[in-house]
Amino acid sequence: MNHQHDRALGALYGLAMGDALGMPTQIMSRRSIVARFGTVTGFEPGPEDNPVSAGMPAGSVTDDTDQAIIVGRLLTGSGGRIEPLRLAHELLEWERAMKAKGSFDLLGPSTKAALEAVSRGVPPEEAGKSGATNGAAMRITPVGVAFPDTPLEPFLDRVAEACQVTHDTSIGIASAAAVAAAVSRGIDGGDLEDAIGAAITAAKAGAERGHWVAGADIAARIAWAVELVRGLPERQALDRVCDLVGTSVASQESVPAAFAVLALAEGEPWRACLLAANLGGDCDTIGAIAGAVAGAVSGASALPDEALATVRSVNGLDLEPLAKSLLALRAGSTAQ
Repeated sequence: MNHQHDRALGALYGLAMGDALGMPTQIMSRRSIVARFGTVTGFEPGPEDNPVSAGMPAGSVTDDTDQAIIVGRLLTGSGGRIEPLRLAHELLEWERAMKAKGSFDLLGPSTKAALEAVSRGVPPEEAGKSGATNGAAMRITPVGVAFPDTPLEPFLDRVAEACQVTHDTSIGIASAAAVAAAVSRGIDGGDLEDAIGAAITAAKAGAERGHWVAGADIAARIAWAVELVRGLPERQALDRVCDLVGTSVASQESVPAAFAVLALAEGEPWRACLLAANLGGDCDTIGAIAGAVAGAVSGASALPDEALATVRSVNGLDLEPLAKSLLALRAGSTAQ
């Protein structure tokens, strides 16, 4: 296995691993997690009193992984382009299937509002003009696998295309660009410092795209969050992330929080994902983002074998063909 293939698999399976670890503790407070679990040290089933994850088996992924796979399949099935209305259709079909299974893990607020607008006939270039939550960032990893982050402007074109129908805003695009660029830099052999630098650069440029919405700057908050936890013991660092950075679905909270746990874990995938699971809030998404970036930097070979086997078997995941197809797109774009 060459290093790009290892890192592509690491990004995709790291995303799934972080998602699954955060599944049982999502929407819980950090205090409630400590009271219930002490410290989350591995996969847990969804607690019966969790209104989103109740009844889900340990190791189950959520919408983060499912929607990232949808984006990946759309990319590989159309030569690297994402047609906004096709993405809208696929996401709506995904939610219908989830409802049919009795799942409560459905579309996020920005995505749901945008897709309802599309269903009413609102043009896709207008439907996502207020989407500023983390839905685009959570599913953008395949774009980072499929395209190099330099030169930056063509890369941002691909990110913005994937964001348009649901998160066509300065914050939505900046947050997705940060995650995609960090993953992309890892695929090319970059270390954690390289990935964080690429994320900040892409977020700054991405903030110039889309409809402007009020909110704190994604690039500045990523840099701040990384410094905020530097040198702190884990428990104190996690408390600080919860108290100051935040763990909600707002991009300005969850995306910087993901980079904070990456820095705290020094890019080690399993540790980063566990730290995210112990945060609470939108910790499945924070874990998915942290796992994707850590996996891209370290490769699938750095993921624990038992954890990887669990995620694959519980969810019936086989992401090797998708990784190969995404890397084929990358090779084609590099050759142009």
